[in-house]
Amino acid sequence: MAAEEGVVIACHTKDAFDIQMGEAKKAGKVVIIDFTASWCGPCRFIAPVFAEYAKKYPGALFLKIDVDELKEVAEKYAVEAMPTFLFIKDDAEADKVVGARKEDLLNTIEKHVGSAPAPASASASA
Repeated sequence: MAAEEGVVIACHTKDAFDIQMGEAKKAGKVVIIDFTASWCGPCRFIAPVFAEYAKKYPGALFLKIDVDELKEVAEKYAVEAMPTFLFIKDDAEADKVVGARKEDLLNTIEKHVGSAPAPASASASA
């Protein structure tokens, strides 16, 4: 199962999560995990923003984990608040953003993934 680009992939089982992590490692991609919960208001606020970032930064793998559904994964990464955005590079935790903080999330994505590529329509045709 190849990792998809430009979308947020919801992992509903530990096996699905492990497969995505393995694919990302093989591809050398940074993994950005949104630890969320259905009852979390700030999580619902930031979800469309996270989805937009997934489209803008296809060089990273964007995953979504419901902490109530995959407690084992949330516990592995010591997630205590939602939303928590965890950045994994080369199988190791590289960074973390806690809370629905758009600017901090964007800055951390750019720090680990690089700037978003310019849209094709923005290229100068001279």
